[in-house]
Amino acid sequence: MRFVAVTSCPTGIAHTYMAAEKLSRAAQARGHEIKVETQGSIGVENRLTEEDIRLADGVIIAAGKGVDKERFRGKRLIEVSVAEGIKMAEGIIERLEKGEAPVFTGSLEGREEASETAVVKGKGMPVYQNLMNGVSYMIPFVVIGGLLIALSLAIGGKPTSKGLVIPEGSMWNTVLSVGVASFTFMVPILSGFIAYSIADRPGLAPGMVGGYVAANGAFYGSSAGTGFIGGIVAGFIAGYVVRYIKGIRVPKIIQPVMPILVIPVVSSLVVSSVFIFGIGKPIAGIMEGLTSWLNGMQDSSRVALAMVLGGMIAFDMGGPVNKVAFLFGSAMIGEGHPEIMGPIAVAICVPPLGLGVATMLARSRYSKEEVEAGKAAFAMGLVGITEGAIPFAAKDPVRVIPSIMVGSMCGAVVAMLSGVTDHVPHGGPIVAVLQAVDNVPMFFAAVAVGVAVTAVMVNFLKSR
Repeated sequence: MRFVAVTSCPTGIAHTYMAAEKLSRAAQARGHEIKVETQGSIGVENRLTEEDIRLADGVIIAAGKGVDKERFRGKRLIEVSVAEGIKMAEGIIERLEKGEAPVFTGSLEGREEASETAVVKGKGMPVYQNLMNGVSYMIPFVVIGGLLIALSLAIGGKPTSKGLVIPEGSMWNTVLSVGVASFTFMVPILSGFIAYSIADRPGLAPGMVGGYVAANGAFYGSSAGTGFIGGIVAGFIAGYVVRYIKGIRVPKIIQPVMPILVIPVVSSLVVSSVFIFGIGKPIAGIMEGLTSWLNGMQDSSRVALAMVLGGMIAFDMGGPVNKVAFLFGSAMIGEGHPEIMGPIAVAICVPPLGLGVATMLARSRYSKEEVEAGKAAFAMGLVGITEGAIPFAAKDPVRVIPSIMVGSMCGAVVAMLSGVTDHVPHGGPIVAVLQAVDNVPMFFAAVAVGVAVTAVMVNFLKSR
């Protein structure tokens, strides 16, 4: 049989390509041909042609964000999360072999609930996928802003009684301004692509306009904007307003101007009005309260926050729980709290590094394949790819997942208490090399603590 597939994860880095590899291996092992299109952070690779799709006996979509399915109309289609594409590849291929996949009709009713966590029947894309679609497009702007701000402070900053100050008129002051400009796009981009995921292209402009209004408190008489929380709300409001308007039947004479005039103008006014006259101030108040809490955290609350974030990052290694913690840390960079991303940056790399070290310390407790996987995991940990731990967790979740969670929690606590900050939404030693981290020695100390705890704990559990 011939199959085609599309894989895509929210950040477009590890899960996208791991799912592609697993599906390819599973299909080929059962004697089938498969072509997998990856929609990663660098764009679409191995793009499916019309001929590929026409000849295909089945289609697989393993994605953590919205994927356009219209080109697959009339084909048997299975849609699962990207994590399920990694863990359940053989089962997915088997379902296509047996003809168990429904034919995609292009309607909402034609979407199958491929698993308990995948697609909600008759209700469109899940909230999580819409949210992660916005996050995936937001991240580059946070990276640019955070890295340029960090570099300008590290290289061009002059120590004063008020801390590092960049002299006015200097080149590094200009670099700082460019970084700040990148941050201003963060919330509108988040909102726009959430709306795009819900309502397709007509949702993009209203979502971005709504996100801009949400981020600027001047529109609704607040000293602060609504931050990333308001951006998320604006994106969902815009998306569903646009989708509702698209569903209204209008005379044929009006249809040509609907997408270019009526839909964007009406939906932008609706979203903006909701924030200006309704929810703008309350959400801004929530953000101000969150900021005040973060600024006033005592050691006990900082430890608790670090433990929660560290545990979430390690729990599903790039899955939904991990991404919620990652989104919080990323958004807090733009809100002026890089000390939240610091512990997350440590927690991100602890699972793969810890398991890599564990296989080095106790080779006899691991198979040859696991030892090789340990080397790959260690390399992935150096560049902050938590997914390197997935092969170990999939094979032995009872021992591995608690070990990496405890290790990540310990590392995150050390980072939080020692004031480690991270100005970009990423983790691992690579962020220290890029000078995105403050207090580099303690960053590495925190990583070392987390790695040691994970390696010792998992090897101890495997010896029982």
